[in-house]
Amino acid sequence: MRPSTEYFYIISLEEIVWGGILMAITMGAHGFGMIMVLRINNFFNRKIGKRKGFGVAILPVMLASCLILLVHLSEVLIWSAFFLWKDAFPNQSVAYYYSLNAYTTLGSNLLLPINLRLLGGMLSAAGLLTFAWSTGILITLAQKFQQRVLPDHSEKATMERLAEHSGKQSEHPGK
Repeated sequence: MRPSTEYFYIISLEEIVWGGILMAITMGAHGFGMIMVLRINNFFNRKIGKRKGFGVAILPVMLASCLILLVHLSEVLIWSAFFLWKDAFPNQSVAYYYSLNAYTTLGSNLLLPINLRLLGGMLSAAGLLTFAWSTGILITLAQKFQQRVLPDHSEKATMERLAEHSGKQSEHPGK
């Protein structure tokens, strides 16, 4: 008995090569995008200076979040343009919809043509890697935000308070 063509699939070298190229382009674009996000963030932080307050402190994180989103959407555009070029989908909207859903690992009811199926998984892997990288950037910026808003709760300030408190206890051992 011959297997159904629906389940019969052979990975091609062409898929692997295109997947590697697209993965490299995605990671390169993401690296460039993250450097730009950090540069813009540093420029913005220099402009706001030492101003205090929650609103001022959260602005760099909000700006960085929006810029990171634009970087991710641009990376999805790279993959969707490739799928459109390979006639995998009828138009850019459908190609972008599929690419965004695969990139975020959400998935969709759309399928790539059989000769490009492996690229769906590679696109999801690219999304996972770039989201992890973006998360690292946002964690760094969130820590700076917290240090700015809660300067008395930084590790250094806590250690200084503990040292000051233990010094007072040694001056007044009975108390």
